[in-house]
Amino acid sequence: MKRLVIFCLFLSLILACSREKTPEVVVYVSVDRVFSEPILKEFEKKTGIRVRAVYDTEEAKGTGLMQRLIAEKDHPVADVYWANEPVRAEVLKRKGVAAVYRSPSARDIPEAFRDPEGYWTGFSARLRVFIVHQQVKDPPRKIEDYLDPRFKGRGVIANPLFGTTAIHFAALFALWGPEKARAFFEALKENGVAISASNGESADLVASGRYDFALVDTDDVVARMRQGLPVKLVYPDQGEEGLGVLVVPNAVVLIRGAPHPEAAKRLIDYLLSPEVEAKLARAACAQIPLRPGVPGPKELRPLSELRILEVNYGEVAEKLLEIQPYLRRWAGL
Repeated sequence: MKRLVIFCLFLSLILACSREKTPEVVVYVSVDRVFSEPILKEFEKKTGIRVRAVYDTEEAKGTGLMQRLIAEKDHPVADVYWANEPVRAEVLKRKGVAAVYRSPSARDIPEAFRDPEGYWTGFSARLRVFIVHQQVKDPPRKIEDYLDPRFKGRGVIANPLFGTTAIHFAALFALWGPEKARAFFEALKENGVAISASNGESADLVASGRYDFALVDTDDVVARMRQGLPVKLVYPDQGEEGLGVLVVPNAVVLIRGAPHPEAAKRLIDYLLSPEVEAKLARAACAQIPLRPGVPGPKELRPLSELRILEVNYGEVAEKLLEIQPYLRRWAGL
């Protein structure tokens, strides 16, 4: 019995030492868990690096983890931030939370979707598109069609204080300037645009026939198309004079002072790989690969075939912070 006790103690010590030596990485994730967790599990399987993931809540819509990272700036807990769009990555850069890391995996990702100073890198994107009910014979073709009298009271848009709608509004302010942008948004209200709680709710309102169209993300449209609902997808502003479609990529950030920097870099390299872009394209989120040569969702056109709205994501981040008071007044909040 004495020998058995000694053996068990020895075995426990070996296991404890083994656990201490197991490399790990802490990642904060604002991408929906149902899509991001399988990617992180596969990374664990491939590398043996244990992943400790903290997921944002649906209510916080990405803001919660960003604020947590800012609060932890002087004593970082996270190694990596996987954001569902690049604007919050830009905020972390400006707050001194992000560190420079130029991943070798990102060489063939277009420069338009990478921070020029190396503080964040984009991958796998959603597009801002129209979801249109199939009964609409002459659908909207550009953002400014929200103002067309034939669509008075027939268009809906998600609350502009949150998510990709906020980013889209900020991009228009950056592109048009405050005078034209404010005039456009006031005209939206005059033409009876409805405000929903989210892109998903907007898509459901169109699918039910209550409204003719809405500006949403590609995954919102694809999900309802796959359900067999009576909707179609329209890429806005694709004519010669069109603004182009807004691209909203994921963004990955190395946290300054990361407790596990080497494991963090390996995770970033993996997230930026063609393999992950292909996985996200095949998943229900139907994300579009940024790099050429990786097959995208069958329902969506590749970026190479689309007119793209050229934006500076850093400028969009600045505008988003600047216009928050106006957006609250506009939305009546």
